[in-house]
Amino acid sequence: MIYADNAATTKMSEAAIHTMVSLLNETWGNPSSLYEHGQKAKEVLEKAREEVAAAIGAEPREIVFTSGGSEADNQAILSAAALGKKNGKIHIISSAFEHHAVLHTLNKLEKEGYEVTLLDVHENGLIVPEEVEEAIREDTCLVTIMTANNEIGTIQPIREIGAICRKKNVLFHTDAVQAIAHIPVNVADDHIDMLSASAHKFHGPKGVGFLSARKGIRLTNLIEGGAQERGRRAGTENVPGIAAMTAALKETCGKMAENAEHLTKLRNMLIEGLKEIPHSALNGDAERRLPGNVNFCFEGIEGESLLLLLDDRGIQASSGSACTSGSLDPSHVLLAIGRVHDVAHGSLRLSLGEDTTEEDVRYMIRSVKEVVEYLRGFSPIWRDLMSGKKEFIL
Repeated sequence: MIYADNAATTKMSEAAIHTMVSLLNETWGNPSSLYEHGQKAKEVLEKAREEVAAAIGAEPREIVFTSGGSEADNQAILSAAALGKKNGKIHIISSAFEHHAVLHTLNKLEKEGYEVTLLDVHENGLIVPEEVEEAIREDTCLVTIMTANNEIGTIQPIREIGAICRKKNVLFHTDAVQAIAHIPVNVADDHIDMLSASAHKFHGPKGVGFLSARKGIRLTNLIEGGAQERGRRAGTENVPGIAAMTAALKETCGKMAENAEHLTKLRNMLIEGLKEIPHSALNGDAERRLPGNVNFCFEGIEGESLLLLLDDRGIQASSGSACTSGSLDPSHVLLAIGRVHDVAHGSLRLSLGEDTTEEDVRYMIRSVKEVVEYLRGFSPIWRDLMSGKKEFIL
């Protein structure tokens, strides 16, 4: 079996599992309690906060532990919106291919009277910093642009965008869920005010993540209750999960350069192999993308059939975000970069991991070629294309 859907979730590392199990057995106290078991749990919690902060260039008090990236995205955006409204600023800038945790939150704010500008994403899947600057208005309270796209893997010019926002005195948030521990991210160097991350994207457990919020930013609570997380998120902290996330983060960051070199080589090998399929196209920039991300469209087929037949061959992949896998609509990310509906439906995302080998890549290339050819063999759309009734797009 070849697992090629690491963008959806990664396998927990042995370090994360060991950390989590040991804490479940030995350090199970409530970190808000004053007795020994509670204080031991608090020590673990605060050490994790220090180590997470160090990994992204933040200060420990700027880290808020959450249930994952979606919660962190929501809290960051709603907090910036609330702060802006107090100062008469109700304009927010984002992009058309953000994760739905961002887009749906922005939709909610629009219904409450905020104005949202979604920047166009160019065919290469990249945001142009100058277009961000041009979109900023006197009443802009937030710019939120993801660090790396969850479907096509393109890496945005975050440092340049952050510098523009800092110059314009506008808060800058980035959804870094796909990027953390895979490419270098530093909130100070990149001028990031708020950053969201999720453990299960870098070999930690599901259901835990963090929000980094620069000191001085007053966060709006999503959960009311106790005074945990300096009053910014109520509820007893998931200490075993947080510690496991931290163990995974440290381990993955420690191997970041090695993993990036390995995965970039395999990624490029896979791209070159799939390019040989007629009427196919790589989605997103070929170079400025995550080391392990490959996303293609194949004209004349349906992505769902492609996934099922690849699964029969032992290849586990996806056609886009796992969060929208039940939707029959084509990917909003692919539509944003200019793919038409018929082509966007025939997409495939292969996201490689550290355990992926050259043999795996060769097998994936061979299998995708054979499955695409097989599906086109009885596709009425493909027959129309080949007969000239329809024109090829790719």
